[in-house]
Amino acid sequence: MTYIADLIKEHCPNGVEWKELGEVCVVKTGQQINKTFIQNNLGRYPVVNSGKEPLGFVNVYNTEDDPIGITSRGAGVGYVSWNEGKYFRGNLNYSSTIKDSNVILPKFLYYFLKNSFKAIENLCTFEGIPALNKSNLEMLKIPIPPLKIQEEIVQILDKFTEYVTELTAELTLRQKQYNYFRDYLLNFDSDSSGGANNKVYQVEWKTLGEILIKGRGTKVTAGQMKELHKDGAPIRIFAGGKTFADVDYGDIPEKDVHHEEAIIVKSRGIIDFEYYTKPFSFKNEFWSYSSDSDDVNLRYVYHYLNHNKSHFQHIAGNMQMPQISSNDTEKYKIPLPTKTVQSRIVQVLDNFDTVCNDLNIGLPKEIELRQKQYEYFREKLLTFTAEGVYPGQWTVDSERGPSDLIRLLNWVFGPIRVQLGAICDFTRGNGLQKKDFTEEGFPVIHYGQIYTRYGFSTKDTVSFTSQTVFDKLKKAQSNDIVMATTSENVEDVGKAVVWEGEEVIGVSGDSYIIQTSQNARYLNYFFKSVHFQSQKEKKVTGTKVIRINAKDMEKFVINIPSLEDQSHIVSVLDAFDTLTNSIAEGLPKEIELRQKQYEFFREQLLSF
Repeated sequence: MTYIADLIKEHCPNGVEWKELGEVCVVKTGQQINKTFIQNNLGRYPVVNSGKEPLGFVNVYNTEDDPIGITSRGAGVGYVSWNEGKYFRGNLNYSSTIKDSNVILPKFLYYFLKNSFKAIENLCTFEGIPALNKSNLEMLKIPIPPLKIQEEIVQILDKFTEYVTELTAELTLRQKQYNYFRDYLLNFDSDSSGGANNKVYQVEWKTLGEILIKGRGTKVTAGQMKELHKDGAPIRIFAGGKTFADVDYGDIPEKDVHHEEAIIVKSRGIIDFEYYTKPFSFKNEFWSYSSDSDDVNLRYVYHYLNHNKSHFQHIAGNMQMPQISSNDTEKYKIPLPTKTVQSRIVQVLDNFDTVCNDLNIGLPKEIELRQKQYEYFREKLLTFTAEGVYPGQWTVDSERGPSDLIRLLNWVFGPIRVQLGAICDFTRGNGLQKKDFTEEGFPVIHYGQIYTRYGFSTKDTVSFTSQTVFDKLKKAQSNDIVMATTSENVEDVGKAVVWEGEEVIGVSGDSYIIQTSQNARYLNYFFKSVHFQSQKEKKVTGTKVIRINAKDMEKFVINIPSLEDQSHIVSVLDAFDTLTNSIAEGLPKEIELRQKQYEFFREQLLSF
């Protein structure tokens, strides 16, 4: 992060000042509030208390333009929230009100506190109800860089937040799409706009007890599940909510282990349905459903039950402890279209489910990855070291240069400084001599020809060799760069050609094959630039024969814009190249035509 580091060096020559939170903020507890008050005073102002989401909405507020809150009690103790506008702060939430905005910006403080979750956690007590003492919180150390630096950091982190928000909004839209299609596909009421009413397919209504096989669980307590759990064990025992334990064979009776594809009915507490295809069991107050019928796609049944989960939740809500009985599901009727139609419905809904919910490939994974990247950069931006020590420059080096990181940096910062080793793999050529050339055969490039026979890029080689020689050579693929690494002078060493042909070619010694994740033509233009030449001149070796080494070039720094901008730059440079060098196009052709015109009129004018 060269820019931020330079700002720190410029504005904080003696290091960043640190103060206690209580010196720069007023920390206060909110007002007492309960559910009865909320129910009697419903309105539009959110109640910010101990949870991550509003406790409710009321018609009064006690806080305005004081956005930073920190949970003081309960399971979410230490959670830092940002709440803009007017809201009601509850008694389980601390305010952190800036005393002087000319000293520290609220958004900067918020980001720093979010990044300091471990330090805040260390201030909390977890004996009995988790708690964060106000006096302990006030002693938390806060860096106070100059406002200009704070503003720059806030701007960068806001951009990350914006991106994650966009992805979250995308996920919400996909979820709405999913719900729409699910509702349509699974609505078989004759008076609805679903499939039955539109005569798309016919259905038969049957109870779950008629079409499915009910399974029983195992007798196990929560304490036993915790003791038996082993990461990676083959049998999963399901309990309420998201709770489960993975156990070995022999930990529970074999008769209680299910191996069939099944739907697990979580009938107590949080009413839910779990679809599972690996060995499993469950607490004995639950039950499962499987099928041996050729007319039933169990995955279809699962989707239908999930779609109508609110029906069972309503039944459960009438009990002191939310729960349903097996009779509630056994007598529950579902529509059965043909097996083919069931399978098609499953395919559509599974695809949406993958996008919306799959933790490996869907949008949630994308959001998770972006959040981790955000937290990484937030930590970097908010790490202020001791006096005389500064964060290093954010030139991406060869060990921190995956393409996704570079793309993210491009997105946040625009063009970034990158070491060549972060975006290029250098492979030394080998073994090809001029005596190995043949009239035809396998295409090859000899390092000496790069100076004399090739221009900026090529789709054809001027030389060939036999299969015996070709098989021993290092190979270049389409869009690789071939660079000559020896020359008689400093200016020419490092001359390169982009291979744009479709064939694999062999490459001689005294050259490197350069593979890159970036635009190869953009990279070759860099090799022709003064920026490359100036770095090269410091690293070449030899007197009569000048050489350049890949280990040195890997440390050379290049400015990398986004791939889109690289393509645009290349198109501009290509156009200039055509304009200035092409015989068929551009200025040379124009000069040739004007010369012919001149000669024609000269002849006419001088013919008496």
